[in-house]
Amino acid sequence: MIYELRTYQVVPGKMKNLNDRFANITLPLFEKYNMKVIGFWETAIGEATTTELVYLLAFEDLGHYQRAWDAFIADPEWQAAKRLTEVGGPLVNVVSNKILEPTDYSPLQ
Repeated sequence: MIYELRTYQVVPGKMKNLNDRFANITLPLFEKYNMKVIGFWETAIGEATTTELVYLLAFEDLGHYQRAWDAFIADPEWQAAKRLTEVGGPLVNVVSNKILEPTDYSPLQ
């Protein structure tokens, strides 16, 4: 298993819109492409407390990761939803991601 840690710097005032898009559009598409969601978090204490969304996805391996994201990005439903939800401008300023591999002693493998 590998994990992808994604951090979104959200446009100020757009967190509710982004959370709504994840809850109603993105999560069903993640499921469609076998992208296992471990969790979502908003930063409560620290930098960017009102503008940061972090989430963790699990994949079987790098091949699964690449195939799943390629299919997700190409999905016509996602493309239409992204356009529709960003009519008033983008919801996210910056996206960063890291691919994480568990250590031998990690409880989460």
